[in-house]
Amino acid sequence: QVQLVESGGGSVQAGGSLRLSCAASTAPRNTDPTYTYRCMGWFRQAPGKEREGVAAIYTGGDSTYYADSVKGRFTITRDNAKNTLYLQMNSLKPEDTAMYYCAARRYCNAYDILRAEPYDYWGQGTQVTVSS
Repeated sequence: QVQLVESGGGSVQAGGSLRLSCAASTAPRNTDPTYTYRCMGWFRQAPGKEREGVAAIYTGGDSTYYADSVKGRFTITRDNAKNTLYLQMNSLKPEDTAMYYCAARRYCNAYDILRAEPYDYWGQGTQVTVSS
């Protein structure tokens, strides 16, 4: 089992920056997270829209994946020692406004790593609002 808790959301003006964090804990305790989930991702969902993948990363390596809409502006990183995933968001736009979710998957494939359906564990979300 994996519990994910996001933080760092808020309200900013267009052009501003935010850094989201996702703290992961496993059960039973001291379980090596890389054996529980092989990749993690950030997703977002705006009112009336489907949940979309923003960025993803393999926990055992450095491969990263981004949606075209955020490439060059967002950066996903993870600190395995702290069991924490991050999303640095720069040059924010009003269209980035959404609830942002952290998610983890036991088994991962690069071809669908930004699809929400295969993810096994989800956080409760943190709201990001960008005003023009």
